[in-house]
Amino acid sequence: MSQGEEAGRSTAKPQDRGWAWMVLLAAVLLQGLTLGFPCCIGVFFTDLQHEFQASNSQTSWFPSIMVAVLHGGGPLCSILVKRFGCRFVVMLGGLLSGLGMVSSSFCKSIGQLYLTAGVITGLGSCFSFQAGVTVLGYYFVRWRTLANAVASTGVSLGFTLWPLLSQYLLDEMGWRNTFLIFGGILLNCCVCGAIMRPIQLASGSLSKSAKPEEEPGSRTEEAQLSNGASPHYPTLQQHTRRTKCFQVLQKYLAFDIFCQNKGYQIYTIGVTWMMMGFALPHVYLVPYAIHNGVEERKAALLISVIGLINIFIRPFTGLLSGHRVFTGRRIYLFSLAVLLCGLSNFICVISAEFSVLILYCVILSIAMSGIGALTFQVLMDVVEMDRFSSALGLFTILESITLLIGPPLTGFLVDITNDFHYVFYNSSFFLISAALFMGLSFCALKKKTKLREASKTHLDNPSRYQYSETSPEPKAENQSPPAVEYITSV
Repeated sequence: MSQGEEAGRSTAKPQDRGWAWMVLLAAVLLQGLTLGFPCCIGVFFTDLQHEFQASNSQTSWFPSIMVAVLHGGGPLCSILVKRFGCRFVVMLGGLLSGLGMVSSSFCKSIGQLYLTAGVITGLGSCFSFQAGVTVLGYYFVRWRTLANAVASTGVSLGFTLWPLLSQYLLDEMGWRNTFLIFGGILLNCCVCGAIMRPIQLASGSLSKSAKPEEEPGSRTEEAQLSNGASPHYPTLQQHTRRTKCFQVLQKYLAFDIFCQNKGYQIYTIGVTWMMMGFALPHVYLVPYAIHNGVEERKAALLISVIGLINIFIRPFTGLLSGHRVFTGRRIYLFSLAVLLCGLSNFICVISAEFSVLILYCVILSIAMSGIGALTFQVLMDVVEMDRFSSALGLFTILESITLLIGPPLTGFLVDITNDFHYVFYNSSFFLISAALFMGLSFCALKKKTKLREASKTHLDNPSRYQYSETSPEPKAENQSPPAVEYITSV
């Protein structure tokens, strides 16, 4: 125990200062290069359709595969990070991303584009992004909420700059040469990985101190019980292949947490359902605007407007949600943001004029800022940090499935009806229903927990008043600190 504590102290010295801020700068650039990149694919949508004589559904598979692999490759990324460290994985992701886009410039069919830009570039972006997020978890403790909020501005910068750059290069030299240049730009992920060189020492010592599963004391167990998960860890001396396979699945996909933790279960199902409609405006907004007579340059500007507003709103949302007042209530903020995102889609149905679309982008951007800033923060609230990486693995795989099938199914509907309004109808349906499901389910879960605690305190103290000394409010406050404690101390 003392050795683990000494190791923790030795690795805590460089945290929150010095080189940590250079790592944060690299994380900002990484998120702009990886998460921000798929937003520009809508600019090439019409050109790719003409080039390969493809339908809306066929063309939309390209960005869907890219985004799905970007999110669904999380468990594989976690395995590589544990084995080789964050620096190596970020640089490997940069190489794959660059190779994928360079190969895409030579594609002869839309199917080849699925493999090169969809799978290879998507996987590379996944490695760079998720390893970069892991780095921040090790380098920031006291300022972790601020670091995550600042890093997320990279996504906003990507949303702002990628569409403008894409439209300019597309007009000047065509989509093939543009993809070739994009391959070179994405190689800058390797530079970001090189900056993260000290993280191997920090992550190694941290993982060693957390590895012996007999050591975590009552604080870990209390956090698990308060979050609805039982403290179950597979023993290290199981020799059969079946138990080893189960151990790997439990370590990286957290099926035990999903079955036992109601909060994680509700949140994962809600976000998975939400993703069926969340990506639709990003894929189809530019084609929708062009289809309704908006000039191509102005249509590309719409995505940039979303990103520009995100730059200012997302950090503010992240800092606001980190306030003590919202501890244990962030899920309701998240549900409200999802609801606003769904309702905003009806603006596009009313009119497709450029001024109206600008208004839509402003409202959508505000809602997206809340979703982007709170997605992982809420997950940290419902699952203790000791099991966060495995919970994140299952979470990203499930949401990647709906991200994959959502745009092509909607594109098929548009091909049949020749009406782009169905894009926004579908998006609103999935977003609004997901928001209501998560908000109402967590409200019911909270009431059920309070009733259970009230009955328990009544049995423990039958002669006392319910509201004196053993009122349920202190108990409710005791439930949220473990999650916050893990966020700030791992």
